[in-house]
Amino acid sequence: MDASTRLRFADTTVLSVARADATIVVTSADIDARLQATYDRVGLRPGMLESLAGVRERRWWPVGTRFTDAAVMAGEAALAEAGIDPGRIGVLIDTSVCRERLEPSASVDIHRALGLPPSCINFDLGNACLGFLNGMHLASLLIDSGTVDYALVTDGEGSRRPQEVTLDRLASPTTTREDVMANFATFTLGSGGAAMVLGRASAHPEGHRLAAGISRAATEHNGLCIGDLDGMHTDSRGLLAAGVALAEDTWRDAAQFADWTDLDAYVIHQVSQVHTEAITTALAIDPTRVPVTFPTRGNVGPASIPFTLATHATSLRRGQRIACMGIGSGINAAVIELRW
Repeated sequence: MDASTRLRFADTTVLSVARADATIVVTSADIDARLQATYDRVGLRPGMLESLAGVRERRWWPVGTRFTDAAVMAGEAALAEAGIDPGRIGVLIDTSVCRERLEPSASVDIHRALGLPPSCINFDLGNACLGFLNGMHLASLLIDSGTVDYALVTDGEGSRRPQEVTLDRLASPTTTREDVMANFATFTLGSGGAAMVLGRASAHPEGHRLAAGISRAATEHNGLCIGDLDGMHTDSRGLLAAGVALAEDTWRDAAQFADWTDLDAYVIHQVSQVHTEAITTALAIDPTRVPVTFPTRGNVGPASIPFTLATHATSLRRGQRIACMGIGSGINAAVIELRW
């Protein structure tokens, strides 16, 4: 194993993790109703989103809500929970996939809205659905080096536009069965925000310490899932097979320096029921230790791991070991262990 793929943490702890929940519930039955005419014409039945993916519903933001608004809401909640004054944040890292524009960065809007100081470094970090874990790792490097005392990692996602555009496109009389299946994953997406405040473990023994981590890449699979704000085209079977294979390789390499076979919880990137079952089976993880949010929130991109962690945080106890496990299109994978 290349030494560079092992993530080392010296003195970084999680002080808070918070979520922002979108307000409009859109059920899979609603999606099916919009596609019924297309289903009838191409020979498909409704119910696949719930029966195959396990996604009963997802959320949309009201019209006019920006992706950065979601990140700001989560950031405000995380700062309040941590009890850290915004003026003490040394770096802001926004990891959102969704963005309204190419420049300036989304981070500048979040920095301004949260009232962060001029001394606060701020930038966007993008790596598909793995971005938030990458943000946690980079924040830890800045804290451990002494560059900053506190870091804020944010994320804001919205599935309304890609799903509405895709629904309109699939209503075309030229849509084929293959078109529907290639766009299936678009309808598993959800909307929401998440944020995390990290600080120095030596100054905050009450925090949840970053203990160990690993990162792996399999970029030969970079064409299996390609998306933008107008939709997502996915080879679902190919992506599942490649993702599970990369997860197995990552898990095997991690065994050289960490024992993750019997942790208290495994917070896995929220894709679908099929993905969750495949990962837990391949890695021999007890599925009862895997909290989920995808049935009612869908796949909220890079926000899904912190969103799920925040949702289930009240069930975690001091001293427990938690694995945050992510995978992103392209494909890349990472695991970060927290000592709760």
